[in-house]
Amino acid sequence: MALSSRLWRLLPPLRVCQQTRTWGRRGRCGAWGVRACEVIGNTRPFKRGLLFSALSYLGFETYQVISQAAVVHATAKVEEILEQADYLYESGETEKLYQLLIQYKESEDGELLWRLARASRDIAQLSKTSEEEKKVLVYEALDYAKRALEKKESSSAAHKWYAICISDVGDYEGIKVKIANAYVIKEHFEKAIELNPKDATSIHLMGIWCYTFAEMPWYQRRIAKVLFANPPSSTYEEALRYFHKAEEVDPNFYSKNLLLLGKTYLKLNNKKLAAFWLVKAKGYPAHTEEDKQIQTEAAQLLTGL
Repeated sequence: MALSSRLWRLLPPLRVCQQTRTWGRRGRCGAWGVRACEVIGNTRPFKRGLLFSALSYLGFETYQVISQAAVVHATAKVEEILEQADYLYESGETEKLYQLLIQYKESEDGELLWRLARASRDIAQLSKTSEEEKKVLVYEALDYAKRALEKKESSSAAHKWYAICISDVGDYEGIKVKIANAYVIKEHFEKAIELNPKDATSIHLMGIWCYTFAEMPWYQRRIAKVLFANPPSSTYEEALRYFHKAEEVDPNFYSKNLLLLGKTYLKLNNKKLAAFWLVKAKGYPAHTEEDKQIQTEAAQLLTGL
């Protein structure tokens, strides 16, 4: 009612017409046969309408307050989900993490979506996942990563996981698409590093990109030259620089980086340094299924030395 009173004070005083008689079709009080006193003389409907408007305004203000509170609550909820997701990821709880995040697959939050892309890919990588299920998960992961990038282009992680997921899809698209995607993959890894130079994983992945094209078989190189004027290429030395840089940023952060340091030195015929890094990879604590696979591969390579 306070708002209603303020509105009344802002209105000009109403003049109530005293003339009630009309002269023919045009009365003194009304230009078109409608007496002005019927419009402004009876103020009850007008007051009722003004009060309704005031209440409507108050309702709108209340709606805005409630909406803002809902946004704050939704943001708090997303933050809580992200904290849970990060805890499960660090704990190696791959399936629990996926079950948590898949509930929010329709989310518009970029941070949540790239985590869902990562979780979907991790499930796809499990040995017990069938080939059919793996393919579905790989394409779903790419969709989540793409949406994450659309929602938050400034996210280093979104660029990183988009590149990873494009690479995975390449396994189902054929050599031509895979080579064409290589340019896109490199671009997004470089953008991820630019946005977050302290992310050892992005640096490591650039090393993998270089390693992959350094060891590309001759027949694939020939295909690449036929299909593209300047096919992607790299060297083992370049790959090695990225793997070492990743270790500088975050020592022992990932068993695969240790393994690839050893494998790259093997490619460069440096058995002493290869053995040094392979021993570290073999002794890396196995938190995930991938860690166990890397331990096995490192042990086999050491046996060969």
